[in-house]
This record gives sequence, C-alpha cells and structure tokens, in this order.
Amino acid sequence: MIGITSRIKRLILAAGDVIILYFSLWLTLLLRFQKPVTNEIWNKHWLPFTIVFLPWLMIFFINKLYDLETAKNGIKFYGILFKSLIWCAVVGFVFFYIATTGISPKTILILDIVIFGALLTVWRRFFNALIIHKKFLENALIVGLTEEALVLAKQVNDKQQMGFRAVAILKLPGDRDLTIIDSNLEVATTEQNLKEFINIKKIKGVIVAANLHDSPETINQLYESLPQKIAIWDLPKFAEEFTGKILVNTIGQLWFLENIKESNKKIYEAEKRIADIILSFLMLACSIPFLPFICLAIKLDSPGPGFFKQQRTGKNGKKFMAVKFRTMAVNAEKNGPRWAQKNDPRVTRIGRFLRKTRIDEIPQLVNVFRGEMSFIGPRPERPEFIAKLKEAIPFYEIRLLIKPGITGWAQVMGPAYGGSEAESLEKLQYDLYYIKNRSLTLDISILLKTIKTVLTGGGQ
Repeated sequence: MIGITSRIKRLILAAGDVIILYFSLWLTLLLRFQKPVTNEIWNKHWLPFTIVFLPWLMIFFINKLYDLETAKNGIKFYGILFKSLIWCAVVGFVFFYIATTGISPKTILILDIVIFGALLTVWRRFFNALIIHKKFLENALIVGLTEEALVLAKQVNDKQQMGFRAVAILKLPGDRDLTIIDSNLEVATTEQNLKEFINIKKIKGVIVAANLHDSPETINQLYESLPQKIAIWDLPKFAEEFTGKILVNTIGQLWFLENIKESNKKIYEAEKRIADIILSFLMLACSIPFLPFICLAIKLDSPGPGFFKQQRTGKNGKKFMAVKFRTMAVNAEKNGPRWAQKNDPRVTRIGRFLRKTRIDEIPQLVNVFRGEMSFIGPRPERPEFIAKLKEAIPFYEIRLLIKPGITGWAQVMGPAYGGSEAESLEKLQYDLYYIKNRSLTLDISILLKTIKTVLTGGGQ
C-alpha cells in the first residue's frame, strides 16, 4: 500500500510536469508569433521539443525531483529545481545547436524555459503543499513502545510527503518507559479500548513493532477493528517500503526464509549477466585510449604503479583480485588494513579527483567481464573486514549471496563509506533491500542515481 500510494503520487507529479512542458511550449509559441497557434506551427515545433523534453525529465529524475522526500517548499528544494532548469537549458541549447530542425529555436527556447520555470515552480509549490495537507495524510498507530518504534515514528513525521502521520504509540505490558520527544505523539495503553481509540483518532494504518504472541487481547482488538478498513503492517515491512532498507534488528532467520527467494531470480540473473558482458566490453573498449593518460597522471602525482590490485570477497565468499586505479600513496597500509574514511589523508590529489568522478572504478570493468563482479551489487569488501563484520553484525554474510557491484543500492542511498561498524550496518540494511527486491527496474534506477553522483562529483 505504501509503495502503491507513493508511486501514484510520483506519477501525478510526473504527469503534471509533462502537461506543463507542453502547455509552456504552446504559450511560448502564442507569445512568439503573436497569433493563435495553428496546427502548422504546432506540428513544426512539438517533435523537436519532445526530443529535448525527454532528457529534461531524466535530469529531474536524476536530481531526485520525483522523490517524495525532496518535495518540500524549502531553500534546498528550490535550489535543486533551479540547478535542474539550468541543466535543461544547457541540454536544449546543445541539441538545437547540433540538430537541423528547420526552426529558429533560440528565442523560442529561452522564452520556453522562462515560462516553464515559472509555471513549474507554481505547480511544484502547490503539489508540495497538497501532499502534506492534513486532509491527505493517513493517521498511523504504532503498536509497541520500543526504540525502533520511536525512530520510525520520527521518520514518518519528518517525511509526511509519503502520506502518513504517526499520531500514537500503543504501550504493551512489559514495554520499557522510554522518553518521547515528539509532543504530538500520544501514548496509548492496553487498558484503553483499542477499537474505540482507532475510531476516535481516525487511524488508517497500524504498524506492529512488537511480538503480539504475549498480548492476545491486543490481537483480538485489532481483529475486531478490521471492519474499519485499517491497513496493518509489521514493522520490517513498513520500514522496508518507507525507508528503502531492511532493519536488521527487527528480523530473524525466519524473515530470510520467507523473503529471500533466489529461485525466482534465475531469468533476471541471466539477463543481468548478458548486460554485464556487453556493457563491460563496450566500456572497456571506449576507455582504452584514456588509460595511459590516467596512469601517467597518477604517477606524476604520486610515485608508484597506476593500477592497484587488492583481494576482495565475492559471491558465496569466493576471493578474487579487484583492479582499480591507484588513489592512495603506495605505503598507505604499512601499519595494516584500515577502513577508508571521508577526507582520508592517504588519498592523493589525483586520487581524490578519480574517486569523486568514479574514474578509479573503470578497471573493475575487467572484473565485471570475467564474472567476478556485476555493475550493480553490494560493495566488494576485503576478507579481513568481512571476518570482523560477520562477528559484529547479524546476517552480514547474507550480502555474499550475490555478486558484488561497481555501484549499488547501498552506495547511492547509504553512507559514502562503511568506515565503521555502524556505517557497515547501515549499508548492510540497504544491501538486504537490494538482494530481496533486485530487478532490472531497480538496477536502472541505481544507474541513474550513479550518473547523478558522477556528474555532480558526489563520489568519495
């Protein structure tokens, strides 16, 4: 339900953008020619501009303008919107400079961008305000007063664009007394009539964050509330759809037996392998002319080889040698293996650039072509770190079920580095989401997010 509701909102958002794109073009033509837009005028312009509009929509997607979390009327949102419009203008001018369209687009394009930008700002401001209006929010009750429940309640109320508002937590017998910072979050108890409470508070969704086996009365009251057409989720499922990750401390081995269905992925894995072979071969062929210059730049900046090999752990724990451009000094690990960190002093000047642009990953195309890695998957980790993390983090070994990737869901959604156990846990939760939900659609989404990271220099 959460996913469907979010998809509908994103579709409405995208549909509104498309309507405004063509309405802006029509209005531009009306102002430019100072007469009604005839079929002849429209037919001459709509196709060339449609070719331009497609990358515009992709720019919006890459810049997360279709992510509901971004839909806030704040300085950050309008900054992203303005930056996206600048990129749209650049794409438009490049296209009409190169292409022969039979029209004079310079004035039309400038006018269209101005009108589109103005109308889009009004539309997005209206949409952003609409989706968090109380009439369009569904009240949620969280069952179980736990630390995980409080964290989720805060996330829900911080992201009301997703359509939910946590209004209460039901404290069960045996739950600890925890400090609740949110004054709008009411604490209910099992002494109250749950069915009546749900009705009074207009609860539309119940998130079960506790084991109800020891609370049969709560189960019974939730059962009796079904005629009120409330949706009921367990915490792991709701958190998965809401945050894009699997909360490790809310699941057990049974969850994996019920949710990790590798037998259903055979066709997808075959398609992915074919795509890996073709794309890695083509990209390697295109990059070969640049390799000597990159290696020369590395050597001039820091003595040592241009390439760097290091043992990594792949699918099912199989070891392989990952190849990358060297981005650190040769003696970077003279005192033993260390996690990479943000602003790592071991990284060279050219190495910092290679990492930000992801150019350092290019040699790993060899690993992809050989089948040791894929384009999309969990980050390939070192055996020394995996041994430690398997002891410290529950279910860490599950990420070895699939091939590691050059990029992945955790890389574009989680912390830049797994530079600590806490960050490694966070990345694992995103990896588990990918392992469970991986598909060609999700892979394309990850690739687009990666392109955005490369273009904006957001790599580490």
